Amino acid sequence: MAARPYPFERPSALEIPAELGDLRREPVCPVTLPSGDTALMVTRYADVRKLLTDDRLSRNLARPGAARISKENRMFQDPRINPDPPEHTRVRRLVMKAFSAARVERLRPYIQGLVDDLLDKMAAAGGGRPVDLNEALAFPLPIQVICKLLGVPDADHDQLRGWTDAFLSVSRFSKEDIGRSMKEMNAYIARLVQAKRSAPGDDLISAMIRVRDEDDGALAEYELHWWCRLLLLVGYETTATQLGGGIALLLSHPEQLSALRADYGLIPQAVEETLRWKLVGSSVSMLRYVTEDIDMGGWTLPAGSSVIPAVDSANQDDSVFEHPGRFDISREQNAHLTFSLGAHFCVGAALARLQLQIATESLLRRFPDLKLHVPAEQLQRQPGALLEGFISIPVEW
Repeated sequence: MAARPYPFERPSALEIPAELGDLRREPVCPVTLPSGDTALMVTRYADVRKLLTDDRLSRNLARPGAARISKENRMFQDPRINPDPPEHTRVRRLVMKAFSAARVERLRPYIQGLVDDLLDKMAAAGGGRPVDLNEALAFPLPIQVICKLLGVPDADHDQLRGWTDAFLSVSRFSKEDIGRSMKEMNAYIARLVQAKRSAPGDDLISAMIRVRDEDDGALAEYELHWWCRLLLLVGYETTATQLGGGIALLLSHPEQLSALRADYGLIPQAVEETLRWKLVGSSVSMLRYVTEDIDMGGWTLPAGSSVIPAVDSANQDDSVFEHPGRFDISREQNAHLTFSLGAHFCVGAALARLQLQIATESLLRRFPDLKLHVPAEQLQRQPGALLEGFISIPVEW
């Protein structure tokens, strides 16, 4: 089978790629990544689920021969950091404390207050003119939430967004631009860690510093800086892209929107359905390396190969989801894999869900006549970006 270029093209910004409709006829197919490297894409839900919890599938893309996502950007490749257990598990335990269900729930009043304030500003900015939902709500909300958790000053939010764009660039920025942004980011992290050491607070970065300085080196200095950078860079853009895209998806399905407005108790199910749609982009970020042969029952993933457990394909598997190509907020059986599974299950899943639910319901209640300013098919994705975020989402009411 000839390798297909991946990520696949979308018919329009809110539609799933046509290839995902029949991809599962073969359990594995070769794909060509933006870097030009080849990987094996695993397509079926049961197989993807199995692989996500298999320790023989490594996230260490710094291994010799491992495929790259991008030619110009190393992204998550760092030979000084092992992103696999047991090393990964040590730090993950610490980070999970900040994202526990109880701590996330305590953030509910804070998040609701942020949303209300942003919607007040959105209402004032409207006045008959279209408003970009990205700039009004989708991005500022999760940036402020993750920065509060980590202890980042409010004044630094804007530069954080610029660094994130560079870090998550597949081909949008040059190698030189990416390198310059990462150098600036690393210098910022060093200053932030120094400031937290001098004046620690009730935040995650201060907690990680305490582990580094007081717990007999349980966290190496480079690990401390690396995790601070990673959490800052990826701690908000996934939620921002999902929030804006999810609302656009609802607005482009009037019958689903009407059902939700008639019963806001459907908000959790609506959010899960938008998550199944995997609006944050393809599964190219799930790229893994096979450390030893993996028998998949009738076929084998050979050691040394690079593999993508295709969550976007698994979420459209009709052996698990009835009428998977239908956007349906009343769907009750919705065990999507968007947040992954196992050791690499998204630590921020509970926080993301809370923000998505609060923001979606508050926005729709505040603006009962909200609609897209342009036809849904005219919305555009950001080319050359890992998360394929929306360039803008103009709305009116």
